Amino acid sequence: LHLSAVKLAELHSDLKIQEKDELSWKKLKAEGLDEDGEKEAKLRRNLNVIMTKYGMNGKKDSQLVDTNYIKDGTESDTLDDPRLEKLWSKAKSSGKFSDEELDKLWREFKHHKEKIHEYNILLETVSRTEDIHKNVINPSEENLVKEEILHNKHRELKDKLRSINQGFERLRRVSHQGYDSTSEFEEPRVIDLWDMAKSANFTEKELESFREELKHFEAKIEKHHHYQKQLEISHQKLKHIEGTGDKDHLNRNKEKYAMLEEKTKELGYKVKKHLQDLSSRISQGLQHNEL
Repeated sequence: LHLSAVKLAELHSDLKIQEKDELSWKKLKAEGLDEDGEKEAKLRRNLNVIMTKYGMNGKKDSQLVDTNYIKDGTESDTLDDPRLEKLWSKAKSSGKFSDEELDKLWREFKHHKEKIHEYNILLETVSRTEDIHKNVINPSEENLVKEEILHNKHRELKDKLRSINQGFERLRRVSHQGYDSTSEFEEPRVIDLWDMAKSANFTEKELESFREELKHFEAKIEKHHHYQKQLEISHQKLKHIEGTGDKDHLNRNKEKYAMLEEKTKELGYKVKKHLQDLSSRISQGLQHNEL
């Protein structure tokens, strides 16, 4: 796959979550609790996203740009969207951003690109399901269940599209005005969650509690970023030492690398699970609004 050390750790975290979700689904299925097949369909979509994200779907240049990717030069990456390219070019040449702020803004742009890609994968899945449904001649109870599944998928599409539109407006605003020094959050995923939470059906007390939880979540992400950077440095150092032939030095650094790799995987898993839980709570709040 030619993935970096950080990407491999992220892949491990994603697959660990997928495995845990599949084990939970098998238990539900054995108890007859997924009769409509919606949870199974969601598992397949999630696996499709993972395979696309890490270039395992057999298509060239199909990897999603990971939010946690260690930046080694933004010029080699493309945003695949003329509007995003134009905003990024304007922000870079505006003089309103320090190098650190440009790095942060670039992470936001890459995160937005990832959201669009995931939306397109889901849209393709829904289109295929609709085509199959339209070709059914005789309506039945099973087809009514499939209509409910389609309804849920359309709702998921609507949530993702809302997030994309809100994210683009934020990128447009920040690119033109610069960062607000009073902004509560810096991590793109946390900013997304907070914007969505403010649109959900939460009481003031629930929203304040959610805000505090997001602060803890952002701290967890920052810790993960730290270990990712250390892992990448350790990986580069290891490659250098391998060329020197110093076995003792090599073994010591291999041990350090293995420790950093395991810690990065562990934190990555915790971040992704926490993100799943927070996203699910917001989704429920948004669905309640529609009712």
